[in-house]
Amino acid sequence: MLALPAPAFAQTTPAAEPAQTPTNDAQPQPGLFNSFLNLFNPNRMADDGPPSPDATPYKVEIEVKDAGRSLREAVEQASTLESLSHRPPSGAAGLVRRALSDRNNITAALYGEGYYAGLIRIRIAGAAPEAANIFEIVEAARKNGPVPVRVEVEPGPLFTFGKVAILDARTRRPLPDAPPLRRLRLEPGEPALARNIVRAESALVDHWRACGHPFARVASKDVVADHATSTLDVSIYVEPGPVATFGRFTVSGADFLTPRFVEDRIEIAPGTPYSPEVLNRLRRRLIGYEAIASVRIEEADKLDPDGSLPITLVVEARKPRYVGFSGTYSSTDGSALNAYWGHRNLFGGGETLRLDAQASWFGEKSEAVPDADPFGYKVSASFVKPGIYTAQDDLVAQAAVLREVTNAYVREAVTLLVGVRHRYNDNLSLQVSIDLEESRVEDTTGTGDYGIAGVPFELTYDTRDNELDPSRGVRFAGTLEPFAYLGEAGAGPVMVKGVFSAYHAFDEDKRFILAGRVAAGSVFGADLTDVPPQRRFYVGGGGSLRGYDYQSASPRNADGIIIGGRSFFEASLEGRIRVTDTIGIVPFVDMGSAYISEWPDFDGLKYSAGVGLRYYTAIGPLRLDLAFPLNPGPDDGDFGLYVSLGQAF
Repeated sequence: MLALPAPAFAQTTPAAEPAQTPTNDAQPQPGLFNSFLNLFNPNRMADDGPPSPDATPYKVEIEVKDAGRSLREAVEQASTLESLSHRPPSGAAGLVRRALSDRNNITAALYGEGYYAGLIRIRIAGAAPEAANIFEIVEAARKNGPVPVRVEVEPGPLFTFGKVAILDARTRRPLPDAPPLRRLRLEPGEPALARNIVRAESALVDHWRACGHPFARVASKDVVADHATSTLDVSIYVEPGPVATFGRFTVSGADFLTPRFVEDRIEIAPGTPYSPEVLNRLRRRLIGYEAIASVRIEEADKLDPDGSLPITLVVEARKPRYVGFSGTYSSTDGSALNAYWGHRNLFGGGETLRLDAQASWFGEKSEAVPDADPFGYKVSASFVKPGIYTAQDDLVAQAAVLREVTNAYVREAVTLLVGVRHRYNDNLSLQVSIDLEESRVEDTTGTGDYGIAGVPFELTYDTRDNELDPSRGVRFAGTLEPFAYLGEAGAGPVMVKGVFSAYHAFDEDKRFILAGRVAAGSVFGADLTDVPPQRRFYVGGGGSLRGYDYQSASPRNADGIIIGGRSFFEASLEGRIRVTDTIGIVPFVDMGSAYISEWPDFDGLKYSAGVGLRYYTAIGPLRLDLAFPLNPGPDDGDFGLYVSLGQAF
């Protein structure tokens, strides 16, 4: 039996070999688990300044015997000799220090992969780093070129978890409400990966905090390797601490907002059982206001006499004004450039105002209006006033003057949408609006003037973890809009539309994500020719069916010109795979079509497939998609290329 070295592991049996303890005049070495965690520190290999004038070049060779690819890569990534080989150390002493540190680093890597009986041999010019005359050996070797350094690793047997116990630090007895070992990845018989023990400690603290214990902590742990059976026994001692409720909330730093703006949105009554998730939802809700840059939650270090926990919210403001520009490119949909100016706190109550000016180019002749100018524009303003009735009610207004060029029509219009959005909870909201439009539209039948007045009801349910790059959760957006006036159709028609998307990450690092989307809609109560062209449904292009021209998977007239439909159906499936931290590939399939009938009949569905490239940035992924139609018609192209910011859905 061997107790692993302190302070990462505590010795618990007389049979354990003593851990080495640094003397007072020695440089203290970090625990092996700290070294293990340091392998994931992005600054571990940071450039440490200009080359030393006494640089000692070396050439390192690493051999991991009888090891698979993942173990070899783990050892190589842990090795400082390998990662800093491009940067020679200072003098012989620097090379020796680097070699000695590799023992600890590689040991931590072996532990991380479940190997606790490994042997590590390091030779510098054929000598051990601890050799009495090692400096003379290095100086002699460097005269002949780079100093040869060889690292041999024998990992030994793969250890599995043996006895695993989650114990009360005070009574030393099992905690009855501990999470199952399978969830902690500490199940007996499974590979004894050290990283699983590290993660389990955090998971245990999170578990008890989620159960209402704000001061839960791991007091200590015993980890003992049994070399006779190649098993690792683990005992983790937890102090859950007292159960608490939420007490008083104090807000600081919110002077840039109207009084009680933040307090009115806390919505956590005193006496509510303590929950970190409730606090996280509060933080996410508050930073959803554009005026707020960040919210830091500070929990008190002790409970009040009534068992409640005081909470302080430290709020920081964003810069109130901003400007920017954006652009999109599509070989099938056309391109656009947009410049914008905005204010995040217009009157001091979190009001937002954004002004946009967009110029677009359709990229080809419109099928319906072939002599139309391909250039379009849109000048728009959007305004949000939080808390017009209660803290849950926001005033939303959007107005635009635009010219739009598509294959089916060319539209010049003035639009206005004014509504109230009510938030029922952090995931569910309903917006009721007045939708007004006055437009002149030219299509294959000629030019018509259309007035539109409707009352859209928009229901949104959203549990996504990130708007631009979701990895978990679902989103549903449904719209029901009865029209008081819809062009030549007059009063009575109703439009209904819904979009549902879901996301699932298969691993904790979110490197493998499956994403799916389904959308459908219908306009009923009016004939197709009575519905204004811009309010019909169209499918095709980067926002719906990639690989097909914009609107091309839509009904056509006898001359083959797109006229749109009264219903549509779309579906997409993507596999989002991160190759590196910044690069990802996305294979995908799309399907969809629009229909003349009031409801989709699924006849004549179009299909496409393709692959995308993602470059992940701090503000979201940059998207490049290449798609190919699978069952193209005679008027369809060979491929579609799309560039934009954010995922496709």
